[in-house]
Amino acid sequence: MDNAPKLEKLLEDALVSISSTTGLERLDKIRIGVLGKKGSLTAALRGMKDIAPKERPLFGKRVNEIRDAVTKAMDEKISALEEVAKKERLKQEHIDVTLPGTKHSIGGLHPLTQIYYETRDIFVSMGFEIMDGPEVEYDKYNFEMLNIPKDHPARDMQDTFYVTPDIVLRTHTSPVQIRTMLRKEPPIRVIAPGRVYRSDDVDSTHSPIFNQIEGLVVGKDISFANLKDTLNRFLKEFYGKDTKTKFRPGHFPFTEPSAEVDATCAKCGGSGCGVCKGTGMIEILGCGMVHPSVLAGCGIDPEVYTGFAFGMGLDRLATIKYGITDIRLLFENDIRFLSQFK
Repeated sequence: MDNAPKLEKLLEDALVSISSTTGLERLDKIRIGVLGKKGSLTAALRGMKDIAPKERPLFGKRVNEIRDAVTKAMDEKISALEEVAKKERLKQEHIDVTLPGTKHSIGGLHPLTQIYYETRDIFVSMGFEIMDGPEVEYDKYNFEMLNIPKDHPARDMQDTFYVTPDIVLRTHTSPVQIRTMLRKEPPIRVIAPGRVYRSDDVDSTHSPIFNQIEGLVVGKDISFANLKDTLNRFLKEFYGKDTKTKFRPGHFPFTEPSAEVDATCAKCGGSGCGVCKGTGMIEILGCGMVHPSVLAGCGIDPEVYTGFAFGMGLDRLATIKYGITDIRLLFENDIRFLSQFK
């Protein structure tokens, strides 16, 4: 068979090329050059027409054997090259499990949000419901129905932003109390958290936007003793069981009698510091018994029902609890500051 030497040479060359190659791309080119449609082995198989009929079976058999040998050699080479590539990749991607891990930065709740959640949970545990209302409010709900008519001096203390002569950005969440009394019959026990607005200059203790939470209880035989007990329970839960309180006479148009409430300074524990100006006590909130005129204006008979109300700034609660000396830090979103409260 005259073509036998050519077949053997083809096999030898193919095996040498496969053995010496160092890349999968080059190996694929060898496969195409030998076994492809235009490859050397395929061309040899097409030449069978020029071979004597009696020699064709042996020639075809040998072509198939060469194809199998080349295919086997290529498969083994592919496996070897892939193993080498794997080892190289593992070497480059080696991980030392004894090294300390990479610490990923994880966000946290804003301190005001934390204070709100803590305050809310304490009052909810005492049976209070959470009520909400609009931040853009009618003048009659924000002032008039709270015993603050248009010529009342208390409006100067709560100078606010007017949208129209009859619509304002609310100065407190007390309008939520009015709306609640207008649509609910006693007994009522609610808290009203939310943003409020006053035309204040920005400094370390004032902001035109701040956060407030107010409470309202209306029912039969509600007394000032109930008010004191509720606030004492809250402040002991919030600042600690050793917290002491002091109720001082105050004045709010919508409560009578009214009081300001001081509590043990959370910064110094009552020993006196810069935060409490050496007194050991610090003002926390205002409160009082709901004025009979306010109850009557909401359709509640003050001869049958009494109630108490209180209000406090969440920003103030936060600054006292965490010893923050500048309220602006709560609004500037400086990550260096906020990360302390995770």
